[in-house]
Amino acid sequence: MPNLAIYCCFVQLFGPPDFRFSMPAPIASAFTRHALPDLAHVWRAGELGSASLQTLDTGYAGLNQVLPGGGWPQAALTEVLQPQAGQHEWGLLAPALAAAQQAAPGRLVVLVGAPYLPFGPALGARQLAMQRLLCVQGQGPALLWAAREALQCADVASVLAWLPDARSTHLRRLQIAAHAHSKLLFVFRPLRAQHESSPAPLRLLLEGAASEEGNLWVHVLKRRGPPLAAPVLLATRPARLTALLTASRERMRRRREEDPQSLPAVSLRSSHALDRIASLHPS
Repeated sequence: MPNLAIYCCFVQLFGPPDFRFSMPAPIASAFTRHALPDLAHVWRAGELGSASLQTLDTGYAGLNQVLPGGGWPQAALTEVLQPQAGQHEWGLLAPALAAAQQAAPGRLVVLVGAPYLPFGPALGARQLAMQRLLCVQGQGPALLWAAREALQCADVASVLAWLPDARSTHLRRLQIAAHAHSKLLFVFRPLRAQHESSPAPLRLLLEGAASEEGNLWVHVLKRRGPPLAAPVLLATRPARLTALLTASRERMRRRREEDPQSLPAVSLRSSHALDRIASLHPS
């Protein structure tokens, strides 16, 4: 690589060039690209990292486009922040976890400190095998220990950990373990952790949405690449549930038209759970 050798000799003799003052930014950028050829292991901060990353398809094309490597990073920590634990996790991760289970049927998905017990029929509708889910409960340091031990287990494919009180040092240990054992790791934390430092290469913030196009906003707070200005809108509900909610909204709309006094504009007292959810998203 003669160009790189010439550049190194120049730096040794005269020091690193100050591109801010010696030449305009476009020329400096072109010079840098010419001096440092495209290499698979070289990442530039202005570009979305992808070449050396092993990833898993998220199941959402729009989200894949903004993530380095086009999916969830394997052998790395993904930190997910949300207002309330147990609210959006499965909608976001179910497609990828189901694909991972199909690719390796004998390996486990370990849930550490899950706020609620998984509801089998709902996860089954998302193609998840409940018999391959392992739930671990505990408190404080026991959860961190369980998550780290699960990452070191050969029979485990992925770890989902709810660690609201974890510190940056704790997360760094989990990141090292995930990298060393090539595991898919997601850690869920509350919104108050947004302004804390984190070793996670990928950091997301989830926000519910009431839209015909989708029900979940995904804000990319940190990634290996340039900042992402706008969030990504995802439709995470299963197709059958979406159809039920649509039918429920239509039924309520017709009842209002027939008798405006029979139903309030937003009803929270419906006897059926799907009706109560649908009433929060009027058409």
